[in-house]
Amino acid sequence: MATYECKKCGMAVNATCAKCGAPLADDSIVTDDNRTVQISKCPNGHGKIKSPMCCGEDMSCSID
Repeated sequence: MATYECKKCGMAVNATCAKCGAPLADDSIVTDDNRTVQISKCPNGHGKIKSPMCCGEDMSCSID
C-alpha cells in the first residue's frame, strides 16, 4: 500500500482506490522533460495519482 509521509511534520497517509478499494501501488513515471515523478497507481487499472502535499511540499513514499 502506498503510504505517503511528510518529511517536515511526520503526517502520513495511506492511499486506496475509491472505485475498487484496492491499496494503491507505489510507482514512478518519467515526464516528457525527463523528470522522474513519484506516483501511486491502482493495481486494477483505475488510474494513478501524483503524491499528495503537506506543509507546502510533496509527500514521499518508498518505492519497492
